[in-house]
Amino acid sequence: MCRNIRCLHNFEPPTTDDEVREAALQFVRKVSGSTRPSRANTPAFEQAIDEIAAATRTMLDQLVTNAPPKSREQEAIRGRQRHEKRMEREVRLRTGSA
Repeated sequence: MCRNIRCLHNFEPPTTDDEVREAALQFVRKVSGSTRPSRANTPAFEQAIDEIAAATRTMLDQLVTNAPPKSREQEAIRGRQRHEKRMEREVRLRTGSA
Protein backbone atom coordinates (compact mmCIF):
# COMPACT_ATOMS: atom_id res chain seq x y z
CA MET A 1 0.00 0.00 0.00
CA CYS A 2 1.14 3.54 -0.63
CA ARG A 3 2.77 4.77 2.56
CA ASN A 4 1.02 8.14 2.24
CA ILE A 5 -2.40 6.57 2.60
CA ARG A 6 -3.18 6.18 6.28
CA CYS A 7 -5.63 3.99 8.12
CA LEU A 8 -8.80 6.04 8.70
CA HIS A 9 -10.96 3.56 10.60
CA ASN A 10 -11.75 3.70 14.32
CA PHE A 11 -10.22 6.99 15.46
CA GLU A 12 -11.29 9.35 18.19
CA PRO A 13 -12.24 11.98 17.14
CA PRO A 14 -13.72 10.35 14.03
CA THR A 15 -12.08 10.74 10.62
CA THR A 16 -12.99 14.01 8.92
CA ASP A 17 -14.17 14.43 5.35
CA ASP A 18 -10.92 16.31 4.64
CA GLU A 19 -8.89 13.27 5.75
CA VAL A 20 -11.01 11.02 3.55
CA ARG A 21 -10.53 13.35 0.56
CA GLU A 22 -6.76 13.49 1.14
CA ALA A 23 -6.61 9.68 1.10
CA ALA A 24 -8.67 9.61 -2.10
CA LEU A 25 -6.33 12.17 -3.66
CA GLN A 26 -3.28 10.06 -2.74
CA PHE A 27 -4.93 6.97 -4.21
CA VAL A 28 -5.79 8.73 -7.49
CA ARG A 29 -2.26 10.15 -7.72
CA LYS A 30 -0.77 6.70 -7.20
CA VAL A 31 -3.06 4.95 -9.68
CA SER A 32 -2.75 7.65 -12.36
CA GLY A 33 0.99 8.10 -11.91
CA SER A 34 0.46 11.85 -11.85
CA THR A 35 0.55 14.34 -9.00
CA ARG A 36 -0.94 17.07 -11.16
CA PRO A 37 -3.17 16.16 -14.10
CA SER A 38 -3.13 18.08 -17.35
CA ARG A 39 -6.00 20.47 -17.99
CA ALA A 40 -7.56 17.87 -20.28
CA ASN A 41 -7.47 15.24 -17.52
CA THR A 42 -8.45 17.43 -14.56
CA PRO A 43 -12.20 16.65 -14.78
CA ALA A 44 -11.56 12.87 -14.76
CA PHE A 45 -9.03 13.27 -11.92
CA GLU A 46 -11.45 15.33 -9.79
CA GLN A 47 -14.38 12.99 -10.50
CA ALA A 48 -12.30 10.00 -9.43
CA ILE A 49 -11.30 11.76 -6.19
CA ASP A 50 -14.94 12.63 -5.44
CA GLU A 51 -16.19 9.10 -6.14
CA ILE A 52 -13.44 7.41 -4.15
CA ALA A 53 -13.94 9.80 -1.23
CA ALA A 54 -17.69 9.11 -1.24
CA ALA A 55 -17.17 5.35 -1.36
CA THR A 56 -14.57 5.56 1.41
CA ARG A 57 -16.87 7.65 3.62
CA THR A 58 -19.72 5.16 3.08
CA MET A 59 -17.47 2.25 3.97
CA LEU A 60 -16.05 3.95 7.09
CA ASP A 61 -19.56 4.81 8.27
CA GLN A 62 -20.64 1.16 7.90
CA LEU A 63 -17.63 -0.54 9.50
CA VAL A 64 -18.20 -2.05 12.94
CA THR A 65 -15.58 -2.81 15.58
CA ASN A 66 -15.37 -3.73 19.24
CA ALA A 67 -11.81 -2.40 19.50
CA PRO A 68 -11.26 0.81 21.41
CA PRO A 69 -10.73 3.89 19.22
CA LYS A 70 -7.14 4.65 18.20
CA SER A 71 -5.24 7.80 19.02
CA ARG A 72 -3.79 9.76 16.09
CA GLU A 73 -0.83 10.79 18.23
CA GLN A 74 -0.06 7.18 19.20
CA GLU A 75 -0.39 6.02 15.58
CA ALA A 76 1.98 8.81 14.46
CA ILE A 77 4.56 7.65 17.03
CA ARG A 78 4.26 4.06 15.81
CA GLY A 79 4.60 5.22 12.22
CA ARG A 80 7.80 7.13 13.02
CA GLN A 81 9.18 4.06 14.82
CA ARG A 82 8.43 1.85 11.79
CA HIS A 83 10.11 4.42 9.53
CA GLU A 84 13.23 4.55 11.73
CA LYS A 85 13.50 0.74 11.74
CA ARG A 86 13.08 0.66 7.95
CA MET A 87 15.82 3.28 7.51
CA GLU A 88 18.15 1.38 9.87
CA ARG A 89 17.64 -1.80 7.83
CA GLU A 90 18.34 0.04 4.59
CA VAL A 91 21.56 1.52 5.99
CA ARG A 92 22.69 -1.91 7.21
CA LEU A 93 21.96 -3.40 3.79
CA ARG A 94 23.85 -0.64 1.97
CA THR A 95 26.88 -0.82 4.25
CA GLY A 96 26.88 -4.62 4.39
CA SER A 97 26.65 -4.72 8.17
CA ALA A 98 23.59 -6.97 8.36
